[in-house]
Amino acid sequence: MAAIPAEFDNTRETPGQRAPLITGGHSFGSLTDVATAPWEAYRPPRAWYIAFTISVALLVILGLMIGVLFVNGVGVWNLNNPVSWGFDITNFVCWVGIGHAGTLISAILFLFRQKWRTSINRFAEAMTIFAVICAAMFPGIHVGRVWLAYWLFPLPNQMAMWPQFRSPLLWDVFAVGTYATVSTLFWYVGMIPDLATFRDRAKSRVGKLVYGLLALGWTGSSRHWHRFERAYLILAALATPLVLSVHSVVSFDFATSQLPGWHTTIFPPYFVAGAIFGGFAMVLTLAIPARALFGLKDIITARHLENMCKVLLATGLIVGYAYGMEKFIAWYSGSPYESFIFATRAGGPYAWAYWTMIFCNVVAPQLFWFKWARTNLLAMFAVVMCVNVGMWFERFVIIVSSLAQDFLPSSWWHYAPSLVELLTLAGSFGLFFTLFLLFCRYLPMVAMAEVKTVMPYDDPHRPEHVHVTPGRAFDYNPDEYDPNSRPAAEGRG
Repeated sequence: MAAIPAEFDNTRETPGQRAPLITGGHSFGSLTDVATAPWEAYRPPRAWYIAFTISVALLVILGLMIGVLFVNGVGVWNLNNPVSWGFDITNFVCWVGIGHAGTLISAILFLFRQKWRTSINRFAEAMTIFAVICAAMFPGIHVGRVWLAYWLFPLPNQMAMWPQFRSPLLWDVFAVGTYATVSTLFWYVGMIPDLATFRDRAKSRVGKLVYGLLALGWTGSSRHWHRFERAYLILAALATPLVLSVHSVVSFDFATSQLPGWHTTIFPPYFVAGAIFGGFAMVLTLAIPARALFGLKDIITARHLENMCKVLLATGLIVGYAYGMEKFIAWYSGSPYESFIFATRAGGPYAWAYWTMIFCNVVAPQLFWFKWARTNLLAMFAVVMCVNVGMWFERFVIIVSSLAQDFLPSSWWHYAPSLVELLTLAGSFGLFFTLFLLFCRYLPMVAMAEVKTVMPYDDPHRPEHVHVTPGRAFDYNPDEYDPNSRPAAEGRG
């Protein structure tokens, strides 16, 4: 994974000529062939089997660790008094944050008509669903008496008791539940035309039946396209405020408390920016190997990767600003407790975690100011892995350092994770990657119907004499073809 070859580099704009989003000179048919190849292949690549084996092994470890937890109780975790939240809630907040970029790419960029989203939105949406599944697991298992987890929901019961609606923990139930529901609907509705393509190309009777049921009788008629585009727009409008609200609600778990380091109004926007930052890092983490493994370099191009690097740089600057403002707010408040907690974060027992966070989230993304870093896959992957690590440490620093040293020195205690907690964290990644690899194998990983709307062939006024050579980027005369003049997509095959 070195620099992107010149023939695949579509990141440079020529005056008077817009670089194509999709390279390779594909027609609608050849693009469908490329996008369906991972599913139609008799066997996936060997790397898929290796990754799937590792993921399933981690998933088995997760199941074993949850079993140990259920049998022995939360004492197998090294939680103590005062650190009653450790790896469990750290992982919960981290996974919820990872799920934000999928909705941002799908909904907000769709409403702003950003055409470059079409190649990456499908697996970003899938990433959202699987990350929310991983996140929802932790509140369910950390309550101790898991057989009473239904108490989290406002259900009528024989004790005539209701949950505390003023508790931000209950707000989490509604926020994450709504986010998961709307994101799943948005993901599934967007897949319907592509599921119909799978149905039509399936060679087995079982495949035709399964994908036919999932396609809901899609025929590609004008009426179906009209209903589809209206439903997709409505779901995008519903999902957009969720990007801002869900992680804001998660931040209320901390901001509504009186604990030093938590009780601050900067948390909602700070958490949202950090969630988008970490989510885009995970999208790049998945996109870089997926495009190479499944032959999608013409669809997920250098331009898509560079655009995501730019978003990562912008949100990274916001996160760095938030870190500085936290220090300023602590100093400006005049509270000795607030000043102390931020001083100990940088120089106390968890200073190693704090400076790891600063390097990974603030220093490393600055490489993306340089174009060579935004077009070099090795440098790009190194930075996004730093961000993945740094965003987890950000949640760890916020949660653990504030709990371990609060108002009274007599109640301070140090927290270090147990082996069960470490293996549970590793197992959650096994759950995530198992689901993602199955998605890549059996569902449309690329939104074929949407990608075709940004290709030059979608223009009904394209001059007939323009010639496209297979294997080369589409070449056109800007005086004869304006990509911005293309009308809204109608029926497409």
